[in-house]
Amino acid sequence: MKLIIQIPCYNEAETLEIALNDLPKHIDGIDEIEYLIINDGSKDDTVKVAKDWGVDYVVNFKQNKGLAKGFMAGMDACLRNGADIIVNTDADNQYCGDDIETIVRPILEGKADIVIGERPIDSTEHFSPLKKKLQHLGSWVVRKASKTDIPDAPSGFRAYSREAALRTNVVNEYTYTLETIVQAGRNKMAITSVPIRTNGELRPSRLFSSMFGYIKKSMLTIIRAFMMYKPLKFFTILGGILFLIGAAIGIRFLVFFFQGSGAGHIQSLILASMMIILGVMTGIVGLQADIIAANRKLLEDIQYHVRRMDCDKKE
Repeated sequence: MKLIIQIPCYNEAETLEIALNDLPKHIDGIDEIEYLIINDGSKDDTVKVAKDWGVDYVVNFKQNKGLAKGFMAGMDACLRNGADIIVNTDADNQYCGDDIETIVRPILEGKADIVIGERPIDSTEHFSPLKKKLQHLGSWVVRKASKTDIPDAPSGFRAYSREAALRTNVVNEYTYTLETIVQAGRNKMAITSVPIRTNGELRPSRLFSSMFGYIKKSMLTIIRAFMMYKPLKFFTILGGILFLIGAAIGIRFLVFFFQGSGAGHIQSLILASMMIILGVMTGIVGLQADIIAANRKLLEDIQYHVRRMDCDKKE
């Protein structure tokens, strides 16, 4: 049983060694532990620090491509190098290295394929009150969209079995954390969470420059993932709302018409017609999107088998 711990890095020369020193060297039930970093276009000595420390693999990007692409590149590299379990953690040592044993245990025991580390958000001192509330709100939205019970969706501290990693896809360019949970929940993967500890803040988060930007990008990521995996439901709800608004305006017009004052409310009739037509058209778009989603599932199955054959050849 091989575990590979991957760490996405972007200009992490100052904190990377601290994070690497905190990683476990032995875990009961694991025969071999290896370490991999994803150098996402770093301009400092990140790669030198990693190699001097003794990491086994380095995935290099010549320019910064973002957390989502780095995460997937690391997953592919781990699979090609024979990983049975992949753990993703941060280079700023946000997560406690000893808890890696905690998050891989459900996979070793055959209880889950994906394990998310649940941070103690409310007791984390460097989280502002607003950020704590937004973390809880975001996790609630992801739970509703994914039909899972993951309490800390934005957590990047997570473990994947080989099977789950082979089936994981990330299409957005912002972050992998939210989309992969929606994907796992909608595809009926065995996903769970376990409580973990966090360390003190070594540097500010680089994932977002402002709270508003974080909220906007996170919501767009969730909505896009929901549209991808449940398009018929999404467009049916949207189309139904438009249709009902149009119907309500139309009924209002009819009330005025039968009272003899319909001539002064022609605008309402036009608006009602437009809303009803938009509702019907949105429903038709939902049907088309559902057919596309069915084709996407077929392509995902093909991709899974191709990735599996490719990774088996590399071992």
